[in-house]
Amino acid sequence: MIDKIISEVDFALKLFTVPQKGLRTSPSENVSNSNHELSDDDVKQTARLMRVNHTGEVCAQALYRGQLFFNSDEVTEKALKHAAFEEIDHLNWCEQRIKELGGKTSYLNPIFYMSSFSLGAIAGKIDNKFNLGFLEETEKQVTTHLEGHIKKISKNDKKTHAILEQMKYDEQCHQKTAKSLGSKELPSFFQKIMNATSKLMTKTTYWI
Repeated sequence: MIDKIISEVDFALKLFTVPQKGLRTSPSENVSNSNHELSDDDVKQTARLMRVNHTGEVCAQALYRGQLFFNSDEVTEKALKHAAFEEIDHLNWCEQRIKELGGKTSYLNPIFYMSSFSLGAIAGKIDNKFNLGFLEETEKQVTTHLEGHIKKISKNDKKTHAILEQMKYDEQCHQKTAKSLGSKELPSFFQKIMNATSKLMTKTTYWI
């Protein structure tokens, strides 16, 4: 147990200090779109929304690590690790776009990482079907969240739209995987806790 705790602390520290390596290049790489085509207000708002999405990806890493902490099912472990690895791509794409827009990532990331890890660990401790249900519900809420951002961002910002559309597709695939593995629907109170945490993260990281 001590070794696992040390490993998790090491992972968290590296997440915030060392650039993470993914497999895929950003979907925006092949899109011809300049920030000069956007108004100053569009650039500012999009940078803030992408900061929210970046923190969401930090939370995703924490959730998956928390879920894996007590998990003993090999199939669930494979699904969680696959999802987490794809989320590293999302993390990189969001951070890259934030920099291109002249924005900054959130100072609150470490706090949300710790809270998300704890929530994931609770889900993983209960049972495997619940753990998969937690994965499904997480991806469902993230998909809804991304759809909202896609509507808010200027249609002229094709780079950001390309990123968010791919992220949305990946999240939907993760949700379907969890369901196909026999996920259990979460109790309404647990869904409400997840939703409240998500709203808190969204509202604070938009500004900080």
